[in-house]
Amino acid sequence: MATAGIQFKIMPTSVDVDLEKMKTDIKTAVETFESGVFNEAKEEPIAFGLNALIVTIALSEDEESETVEKALGEIEGISSVELIDYRRVVG
Repeated sequence: MATAGIQFKIMPTSVDVDLEKMKTDIKTAVETFESGVFNEAKEEPIAFGLNALIVTIALSEDEESETVEKALGEIEGISSVELIDYRRVVG
């Protein structure tokens, strides 16, 4: 099966959340999936010092993105997870 490139917008619960630790926890969670590959996590300013993370991963199309979304939502310090892009990776 093909590979999908997926982006999630992840909102922390507050401005006090350590985003570097959150990135590490996200990478660990993604890599628990058989085909999960963590690519990057960029900070995106939202308002009043709050930053979201835009996380890009690669995942086999055989695996459900909703399962990954749910696993990410269970990480401490994460308020919400939103799928913002899903594309088939060519190459």
